Parts: sequence; structure tokens; C-alpha cells
Amino acid sequence: MSESNNATLKNLYKLDGRIPVKAAIPYGLQHILAMLVSNITPVIIVAAICGVDTSDIARIIQSTMVIAGVGTLIQLFPFWKIGSGLPIVVGCSFTFVSIMCYLGPVYGYSTILGAVLVGGLVQGVLGLLSKYWIKFITPLVAASVVMAIGLSLFPVGANSFGGGTGAADFGSAQNWIVGTVTLVVCLIFFAFGKGFFRSLSILLGLIAGYIVALCFGMVDFSAVLEGGVVSPPAFLNFGYKFNISAIISVICIFLVSSTETIGDTSALASSAFGREATQKEIGGALACDGFVSALSSVFCCLPITSYSQNIGLVAMTRVVNRRAIASGAIIMIIAGFFPVIGNLLATLPQAVLGGCTIMMFGTIVVSGIQMIGKCGFSRRNITIVALSLAVGVGFTSVPDIFNIFPIIIRSIFAENCVAVVFVLAIVLNLILPKNKKTEKGEK
Repeated sequence: MSESNNATLKNLYKLDGRIPVKAAIPYGLQHILAMLVSNITPVIIVAAICGVDTSDIARIIQSTMVIAGVGTLIQLFPFWKIGSGLPIVVGCSFTFVSIMCYLGPVYGYSTILGAVLVGGLVQGVLGLLSKYWIKFITPLVAASVVMAIGLSLFPVGANSFGGGTGAADFGSAQNWIVGTVTLVVCLIFFAFGKGFFRSLSILLGLIAGYIVALCFGMVDFSAVLEGGVVSPPAFLNFGYKFNISAIISVICIFLVSSTETIGDTSALASSAFGREATQKEIGGALACDGFVSALSSVFCCLPITSYSQNIGLVAMTRVVNRRAIASGAIIMIIAGFFPVIGNLLATLPQAVLGGCTIMMFGTIVVSGIQMIGKCGFSRRNITIVALSLAVGVGFTSVPDIFNIFPIIIRSIFAENCVAVVFVLAIVLNLILPKNKKTEKGEK
């Protein structure tokens, strides 16, 4: 390896290392492909159930790409107190889909956008004021949330591996082969590759899986040219309507989304830098998610949040260079004005994504275990983690157990184990007595 290539490789593992553009693009593309489908799917689901026209949905998808790119750039390079300064990739949040599928048919898409505007501003302000309440999010609480995030993503990876939820060929031999090839190639380059090949193990696995999927005829190019080559994204197409019930409901979900952002930021700091996330980083990440979500409503989009799969990708590859990940954000923004780019990226089959993400999700759980290890495996710590995970993961796996509660409670907790784990971990951490002689790592 030449001296310049060696320097570039070393800089990839540095937050502010200087790397040439041609070296940055593959790593940015790797992050884009890991989150692309998850970024556009919530919009398709919610807009469709609200009765939005197909042509408008296409433009909202373009806006989603632009907002994801802008939000990622702000996370990477903070503006004032907004942004974490960490290699966080953001995108459209699945957390809001359930409540918006309930609100949409009743109040309409314009009311959803009004609630997103207000809810985003509330979350943004909470991020700016985080120093007054972040003390309740102890390292042990953060570790429990990180584990919950990883565990909650396992079914997502498995569903993608099988071909995608609701797919006619779900679990078919073709999907198994494509997913397995993708996973094996990722593992080979990750375990045995050196230098750039190891750092690009996910992208190389995606390429290998995509080639196999092409051979099986699983890639559909029919929609690539839909929307034309160049087209502006949506902008204030639906206006705003404000309904107090919808606003309160969406604000509650923003609080749930905040727990995921706190967990993701904590996991990233732990796995990539071997330290705890600072109050400034967590507050900046929350402020970015909130204010950019408010901005997303102007572009007719749903709220954005940090993406856990990209946190897992950083944990695997150790590539934390902000310029490399920023190249991916710029690609997303460009794709928002050139529909053909986004449509082409969207041809990536679900089985390919499942093959590369399943291991990334596992690394998030391992990061949580490592964080718990730093806190210490005392009886008190084990009780907090064990009970919060058991109730959080167990109860949300049978969401009907929440049927006695009002819709707002069900929408927050019934299918979101992260929210349940977060609340339980905080409560248990506050009420269980500490023994200073035996507690390790807690103040």
C-alpha cells in the first residue's frame, strides 16, 4: 500500500482526518445503501393511508432524501448547539408510523404536518435544555436502551433477509441464497480483508448480493425513470392544520424517539470512541433531530431520527470520518433533485439489505453489553437491566397486552420496546437503593 493510501486509511478512523473525495464516496455510499429503504418506507406507508396522490408521494420521497442529507450534515458539522458533531446518519423515523396511521385517516396529512412542526420544535428545545434533565439518563440507563435498540432491530433484519414483510416470495430459496451470499461476503471481507477492503466490507457484500439478485431476476428497474430525470422535491404542498389532540399525540412519540437518539448517541460514543457520550453531544443530537424534523414538515416529510443501522455500521467498520459520511449526505441531497438516482438506489432487494444489516444489529447489542460491563455487574445493575429488558421486549412482543389502555398509551408503548425499557430503567434506577461499597461505575 502506498504512503498516501496508508494515510487515507488511517484518516478514515479519525473524526476529522483529511481524505480525498474519491476515497470518501464509497464510504458515504455504504451508509446510504444501509438506510435507504428504511428512509423512504415510512413516507410511503403514511402518505398512502392518508390518500395522498401517487405523484405527490414521489415528490415527498424526494424531499425525504433531501432532509435526511441536510440532517446528517448538521449532525456531522453542528450549527451553534444543534448537532452532535459525531458520525450520525439520520433519516425518516419508523417510530411515528403507528400513531400517524391512526391520525392520518381521521385528520388528514396536513394535520400530521402541523403536529410534526410543533413536535419537532418541542424536541429541539428539549435538546437545547438537556443539561437540566440529562442527569437522569445514567450510563446504566443508556446501556439498557442501547441493548433494547439492538434487540428490537433483530426482527427487522430477519424480515429483510426473508424478502421484506408482506412480500409474496417471503422466505423463498432465492431470498435465502441472496441474503446468505451477502452476509458471507460481508463476513469474509470483515474477518480476512485488510485496509480499505475491510472498511468497505458492507458495501462489498451489498454489491455481491445485488449481482446474485440480478442473476435471479429479483431487481425491478421498471420504476427507475418515474418522476423524470430532474424534478423539485415537495415544498409546502399541503399546508398546515393544527389539532391539539394530534399535536399532543405526536409530541409523546417525539419523546419516545428522543430515547432512541440518546441510545444511539451513547452506543456510537462507546463503540467508536471507547467513552461515554457527553451532555453536549446528546443535547446537540436531540436538538438536530427536533429542529430538522420541524423543517421536514415544510418539505411535507415525516420526522427524522438517528439511524441505528448506521450506528452498527460504524461499530463494525470503525470508519468515523465525518467527511466520508458527509459524502453520503451530499449524495442523498442530490438524489432528492434527481429522482432517477433515488429510484435506482431503491432497486436494492430487501434480502440484500437483510444479509448485511443482521450482523450490524448484533453489534449494537454487544455495544450495550460492553457499556453495562463498564457500569459493573452488581446485583442492583443486573436487576435494572434484566427487568427493564424482560418487560420491554417481552410485553411488546405481545402488544395485545396493552389493549386495556387508551390509544395514546398503546401507540407509545405497545410496539416500542425501547420506550418501555427507557421508562422502566429510569424508574428502577431512581427507586432501587444503591450500596456504595458494591456498586461499580455509578456515582
